[in-house]
Amino acid sequence: MWWAPWLAAWLAWAAGAGRPPPLCAAGGFCPAPLGPNTSRPEPGRCRPQRGAADLCAWPLASDSLRDPFPIDVIQENYVRNVKNCIFSIVYPTPFKSRVRLVAVSKEVLENILDLDISVTGTSDFLQFVSGGKVILGSVPLAHRYGGHQFGSWAGQLGDGRAHLIGVYTNRHGESWELQLKGSGKTPYSRNGDGRAVLRSSVREFLCSEAMYYLGIPTSRAASLVVSDDDVWRDQFYNGNIQKERGAIVLRLAKSWFRIGSLEILARSGELDLQRKLLDFIIQEHFPSIAMNDSNRYLEFFSTVVSETANLIALWMSVGFAHGVCNTDNFSLLSITIDYGPFGFMDSYDPNFVPNTSDDERRYKIGNQANVGLFNLSKLLQALKPLLDPRQKQLASRILEGYSERYYIRFTELFKAKLGLLGENEDDNYLIAFLLKLMEDTKADFTMTFRQLSEITEDQLKKLHIPEEFWALQDLSKHKLFSEWVTMYLLRLNHNKGDSDTKRRTRMTTVNPRYILRNWMAESAVQKANLNDFSEVRLLQQILQHPFQRQQAAEKAGYSLPPPAWAKDLKVSCSS
Repeated sequence: MWWAPWLAAWLAWAAGAGRPPPLCAAGGFCPAPLGPNTSRPEPGRCRPQRGAADLCAWPLASDSLRDPFPIDVIQENYVRNVKNCIFSIVYPTPFKSRVRLVAVSKEVLENILDLDISVTGTSDFLQFVSGGKVILGSVPLAHRYGGHQFGSWAGQLGDGRAHLIGVYTNRHGESWELQLKGSGKTPYSRNGDGRAVLRSSVREFLCSEAMYYLGIPTSRAASLVVSDDDVWRDQFYNGNIQKERGAIVLRLAKSWFRIGSLEILARSGELDLQRKLLDFIIQEHFPSIAMNDSNRYLEFFSTVVSETANLIALWMSVGFAHGVCNTDNFSLLSITIDYGPFGFMDSYDPNFVPNTSDDERRYKIGNQANVGLFNLSKLLQALKPLLDPRQKQLASRILEGYSERYYIRFTELFKAKLGLLGENEDDNYLIAFLLKLMEDTKADFTMTFRQLSEITEDQLKKLHIPEEFWALQDLSKHKLFSEWVTMYLLRLNHNKGDSDTKRRTRMTTVNPRYILRNWMAESAVQKANLNDFSEVRLLQQILQHPFQRQQAAEKAGYSLPPPAWAKDLKVSCSS
């Protein structure tokens, strides 16, 4: 037959490109007719229903990101310098060995993706979340971006081990971009193998969900799978290469565009494409900005500056250090993305560095606000070719206002953590005084504020600190503790219409009892390495209610002082 050689050649090419088979090759996902020139159903014709139990009835597509932009003209999957595009088409590389489902987020599946939890028991779901099959109608993409890493321009970076497998619009009208992390090589993999390992994947899955329940803007995690594929890593860059197991997290965000998305285009002189991308981002994600406004880029920058200040202040309020605050890890939507060597601070220490790869301590927790300013300055640098002289001057003034915005938000959050109502000129001093006592005594950050939320004013007045308030007992060893308590109680007396019961209730809603401490994550990882996923799932459950005392969490010691062995834990960029 005339078509046989052509078919054989096409199949060989497809196999060489590493394309997994479609999930539901026998048909589409929706009985509604397709709109013209699109692979998606016409708007309004097929609304996803809550609780879908079959992925073949689940509409997922990527054309909303593909169609507006030129696509990488080269579709072969090899590492290269990419130009004149936003995305490259590239398919995940399936694992070669057995794949196991470690954990799923029921809330993400049911409330964001409109899937019934029962779908997780199907082979289709396991194939989908492990990169073994793709949804028919969606073309996986890898995003091209650059970035400043540790203060220096690193050139082209991009999705080196992540595949954007589609965009889903749920029953609420929200569009979410789905991404597999650890799903194989892309044109942006540089010297990497495109894989993620179990230890880092457990941490990302747990922390992205934990941050959401703490009230921090963040990407979300839907699932975590582990394979028996060997992945080799030099965890601490000391020549000790060890065998680990490959894992994949299915993660979601309203958008994965970051500061580096605009930087790479400005650096490459692709200004028309940069303008097109920026207009797309504004139209899709900044509805308050009018597209016909000649100052729309200025308004965009002002919003990002304000929201970035808010995000970092929120990080500080829960003692979270990102660890790798490069411009390629800073979202343009000001959400927390790309969880690598992060860490929640145990003892209060402004010099806390969660990342052992950060030799210069650039990303210590006390420097995060300054790093935010640096990153925003690089965003402004990328935007300047699109601004006129007057707008450039105004944008510089906006950037100058970042520090004040951050300081105001930081103060608001810490006033709430202390239960303070109204305004008082001494509030900033009261906060700084407490933090200094905590630093001197190495008091636990999370539990100091939590125990201040639980102790009564009468107990504080008498300086009677029960044994259960172990963090406050550490704090009370400071010679100035009684002086601070006197100031604090006097300030609480100025809370109009307040009571001690109201204060404690209010404070327990903003001061968590449980966070994802390094030792807790490490304990879960060690068990997961032995195919015991019980602690991953326990932590996931506990961290969904971080402000509520939970019997299972207390039994596990999650509100006790970290064990002695936790002091030796190290986390690096190697994942």
